[in-house]
Amino acid sequence: MAKMVDTFFFWARKTTGSVTDFLASNLERDDAPGDASPSTGLIFKLRHWPELQPSQRTAKVLRLLSVMSHRPINRHWMLANSRLSARQVDELLALLVAQEAVEVVDSGKFRASQL
Repeated sequence: MAKMVDTFFFWARKTTGSVTDFLASNLERDDAPGDASPSTGLIFKLRHWPELQPSQRTAKVLRLLSVMSHRPINRHWMLANSRLSARQVDELLALLVAQEAVEVVDSGKFRASQL
C-alpha cells in the first residue's frame, strides 16, 4: 500500500505542481518522534467539495470534510478526532490535493516570520 501512495504522490507532483511537492515532502512531519507540538506541520482547509469514491462516502469522511470546510485543521487533529486510520487520512489528503480541493499552509513559516 505504501508503494501505491508513493506512486500516487510522484504522479501528483508532476501534474499538480508545487502544492503536491510541498505536501509530499512535509506530510510525515506531523508524526515525527521529535515533534513535540501537534500543531506544527501542514494545515488543510477545504476549498471546494471533492468528488469522492463510493468507498470514501462514509460518515467519518463526510464529517471530517465538513469540519475542513469551516476551519483549517492539521493531520494530527484529523487522526485524533476523525476515527480514520493514518492510511485513510493520507489517501483522503492525496485525493484532495490531486483535485485541488484543499488549501495547504505550512504553519512553521508563520512562527519563523514572527520571531
